[in-house]
Amino acid sequence: MFDEAVTLLARLVSFDTTSRTSNLPLIRWVEAWLAAQGVESRVTLDGSGEKANLHATVGPRVPGGIALSAHVDCVPVEGQAWQADPFTLRRQDGRLIGRGTADMKGFAACAIAMLPRLAAMELRRPVHLCLTHDEETTAEGARRLVPHLGAGQPPPALCIVGEPTGMAPVIGQKGYASWDVTVTGLSGHSSRTTGTANALQAAAEGVAWLSAKAREFAAQGRRAEGFEPPWTTVHVGTFQAGTILNIVPDRAHFTFEVRSVPGDDPVAVLDGLAAFLEGTVLPPLRAVAPEARLIVSRRAHLPAFALPEDAPLTLMMQRLTGSNGTARVSYGTEAGFFHEAGIATIVCGPGHIAQAHQPEEWLAESQVAACLDVIERLGGEMARA
Repeated sequence: MFDEAVTLLARLVSFDTTSRTSNLPLIRWVEAWLAAQGVESRVTLDGSGEKANLHATVGPRVPGGIALSAHVDCVPVEGQAWQADPFTLRRQDGRLIGRGTADMKGFAACAIAMLPRLAAMELRRPVHLCLTHDEETTAEGARRLVPHLGAGQPPPALCIVGEPTGMAPVIGQKGYASWDVTVTGLSGHSSRTTGTANALQAAAEGVAWLSAKAREFAAQGRRAEGFEPPWTTVHVGTFQAGTILNIVPDRAHFTFEVRSVPGDDPVAVLDGLAAFLEGTVLPPLRAVAPEARLIVSRRAHLPAFALPEDAPLTLMMQRLTGSNGTARVSYGTEAGFFHEAGIATIVCGPGHIAQAHQPEEWLAESQVAACLDVIERLGGEMARA
């Protein structure tokens, strides 16, 4: 089974599923591979017809069961120092090297490889396979998939999202939300500041407001121990404005994100920013340029989730992985979508987040073997359930 999983991983890596490209060739290939093993699956397309999710189920169509979920998109490789083709899997010194090996085609390959074996077991509860698109950008794949898991059959009661955790159970994550913000004003020569509306300075006041909000969270915000850091963070990542010094910029754009601990609402940060800009910053601009505007669009939103330490899924995954502890993470995953749908969810998969998005991204062969072993044991749990 290990060799099968590595072969599948090599095939998955060979598809360039960078989020800006279509993932449909990979999804159709998996659909055909599963069909050849006697496993039916359902593929659903997004509005463009270029992105797709896949959902397959083995075992009886009864309530309960567990989903194994993975996104199959990956981040770009441009500007990174790869020693060879990132989309050709290399085996070197016990490592499997290639884009997406850790994040998270390794888990996808293990789940796909194991599905026919699970189908051959006398399962009393079903096992679902979920493959999604665009987790690295908008998370629209999982947002679309989860509400339809119960279409024509009972939805899973449990879910494992196989992000790289070193096969250790993760029972909580911060929420993640990000936005594009654009401020428009009125251009002109910089000697005529009273007859222009400087969009750059207005947007910069918004960035300063966000910086102050970040300091407020750090100093007196809600604490959620187990996260690093244990408070909600606010980060501005890009800012574009202006051409040359003596022209007043009439447009400025920035992006920001909020990583919120459970109990904090990231939208409240956006609302506060918008109220500040609309109420304090933009009125002087509109006195000169009535057309000055604030334009906000959402980039991504991944809900937080928290699974109790004594939850049955937590205890089961500790038993299956041999782990005595649990962890919480500050990066985003699709787990929150399953959690919000009433599906008890945990994050646990092969590899380590330190390798994700990096040049020469790699996954240890020992992690593949450990993942396959856990999924095999999980099949035993579903046979006894």
